[in-house]
Amino acid sequence: MSIKKETIINALSKVNDPDLKRDLVSLGMVKDITINNNDVAVTVELTTPACPLKDKIQQDCVDAIKNDNPGVGKISVTMSAKVQHSQNQRLNEILPGVKNTIAVASGKGGVGKSTVAVNLAIALALDGAKVGLIDADIYGPSIPTMLGINNKPMIFQDTTTAKMVPLENFGIKVMSIGFLIDEDAPVIWRGPMASSAIKQFMSDVHWKELDYLIFDLPPGTGDIQLTLVQTIPLTGAVIVTTPQEVSIVDVKKALRMFQRVNVPILGIVENMSYFVAPDTGKRYDIFGSAGGQKLAAEFAVPMLGELPINQFIREGGDNGKPIIADKKNSDVAFKFFEISRNMAAEISKYNFSASVPNIEISL
Repeated sequence: MSIKKETIINALSKVNDPDLKRDLVSLGMVKDITINNNDVAVTVELTTPACPLKDKIQQDCVDAIKNDNPGVGKISVTMSAKVQHSQNQRLNEILPGVKNTIAVASGKGGVGKSTVAVNLAIALALDGAKVGLIDADIYGPSIPTMLGINNKPMIFQDTTTAKMVPLENFGIKVMSIGFLIDEDAPVIWRGPMASSAIKQFMSDVHWKELDYLIFDLPPGTGDIQLTLVQTIPLTGAVIVTTPQEVSIVDVKKALRMFQRVNVPILGIVENMSYFVAPDTGKRYDIFGSAGGQKLAAEFAVPMLGELPINQFIREGGDNGKPIIADKKNSDVAFKFFEISRNMAAEISKYNFSASVPNIEISL
């Protein structure tokens, strides 16, 4: 018995995207079906290349086709991705070509926020996304050091405007005030000047097309944070904390600030969650435990993941070789991948409209 496209479509209509909770056919994710004798090749387009459940969806497609078509031969399911655009049209006016904007924030300094921002950006890029990173910590720019970038940005000139070209390393585009001043020069600016610099990093930089633009914010809830949320419609915010109570108290203020200005909280990242002794393998909860989990439960937001205290994370930041790129097969790098994929899934959920109509496929 020959295999028909209609039976393949029917089989795939039984496979759900676990995050969006709809089947692949009605979501319009099935982009191509080719049948050669009884061999079947299918292309499925996900909402992000960093989908944490990509392998599961792929296997579910194979199983569904096999179950509904007993005479099927070889089954090939190719997984592609197209990142969904934030539904707020105002983003197009300020950052044309940028699909999603994410703030990485904390209420307190010293929690490893920049480390998280850098490694999440590179993780998304390694998964195949187009990623940019803005170092919005004007007074303490650390991103140039963490990414090992010492150059000055060049100028892009077209017929009407001149814009700075972001520098690149590890597959991401980057802009920081640290590229424009001497390494040991202090930035002695009042709030409005710092806020103006952040606006220029958006409007006067030639970003081109990006799936995700990440902002590494300074700690607290001051001028720069307010400038950002008032200037562009953020897709969401990732909040970084450590487990101890003194960090949680300050982080709650940052959470409430974003909620007050209607910025979705994509999730909590708990850094310095524990330490595993390299000689014994014993775990120590140096700063307490479950602080991030309690915070996520209290505010009803996702817990994206936990990161350990780890020597290689610190060394990577100091040497300009982030662990996600330098030791991408390590357990710690895997945790960064896990967090970035969970974050990408949350972004897809926010961008997905529940009113997407059923799509008739004619392939």
